[in-house]
Amino acid sequence: MVNWLNMLSKPVQRRVTIKDIAKLAGVSKTAVSFAFNMPGRLSEDTTQRILTVARELGYTPNPIARSLNTRRTNALGLIVPQDIPDVLNNPFYAAMMSGIGQICKAEGLSLMLVPPMRGSMLDATYAALIDGCIVNGLEPTDNVVNALMQRNMPFVMIDVNGPDTIASITIDDHEGARLATSHLLERGHRRIAILSFETPTGNIQDYKGTLKYRFDGVRAALADYGLTLDSPDIHVLECPCSVAGGINAFKRLMAQTPRPTAIFALSDIIAYGVLEAARMSHVRVPQDLSIVGFDDLETSNLVWPALTTVHQPILEKGRRAADMLIHLIRGEGDHEHVTLPVELIVRESTASI
Repeated sequence: MVNWLNMLSKPVQRRVTIKDIAKLAGVSKTAVSFAFNMPGRLSEDTTQRILTVARELGYTPNPIARSLNTRRTNALGLIVPQDIPDVLNNPFYAAMMSGIGQICKAEGLSLMLVPPMRGSMLDATYAALIDGCIVNGLEPTDNVVNALMQRNMPFVMIDVNGPDTIASITIDDHEGARLATSHLLERGHRRIAILSFETPTGNIQDYKGTLKYRFDGVRAALADYGLTLDSPDIHVLECPCSVAGGINAFKRLMAQTPRPTAIFALSDIIAYGVLEAARMSHVRVPQDLSIVGFDDLETSNLVWPALTTVHQPILEKGRRAADMLIHLIRGEGDHEHVTLPVELIVRESTASI
């Protein structure tokens, strides 16, 4: 193979340009640009000759300049309201990003995580160099959503029932929570605690989206037994969506008199914390306390005792959201609204009383 480096006089180091590549490959600068950005416009032999020269010269395209030329970054964004450490510590996000990543891999795209920038989701959204995004944990009325619409950026919302103008994918949260609560009631439990995610106000009446639908499901199950969320032995407690949050919530609940006989945690992560705290406090599960989670993370079958939980197709949710987004970016898709089914998985963490 010709050593192209020997053909260049280099008294001083300088950045290799497409002009250098064009000269040595015997093509125009436009052809070099096509080889990197639109190879379909050249013959395969010409494209490979240009790329070979570029590799020999150590040339790499400037990604910013390239995106300006193509008006594409070849990157999808995942907008999340939590900071990066919290996201990476949550197996739910790992499963969802795995589903998104499967589609990105098949399409030759990268995935950018877009957390708050200096506490501002809006700043992070404006700064993100992406072709489109998947939005998780926000409502359709959020300023971030308005900003995306103003930018005419394609996006898909996860875990929200958006208006007709916004593509969305969610699960049947109402049915999932109803199944979980009914499971405990059918086994004779009447002193039940529901562990919810933390919210800005801590007021059930202010719950929206996922939390609202899940609590509507809890209410429906309680109503079948003549109970409400205001019944004396039904307790709602907010806590961080983390193992530590579950541990602290358990301690607060065990300080009550009488103690609950069952806990429904609206996240498996919270339920893991409850299981750990019960073990450390010598509270037997399920003999003394039944526990139900929500998500059915891969590890929920591995904890001890194995967790009874509501299965939601997290991986499929990520895949479907990414596929919908790519179609929107290409101008091929409508604003679909997809609701995926859920299922109660009964394992060893619940029992009758």
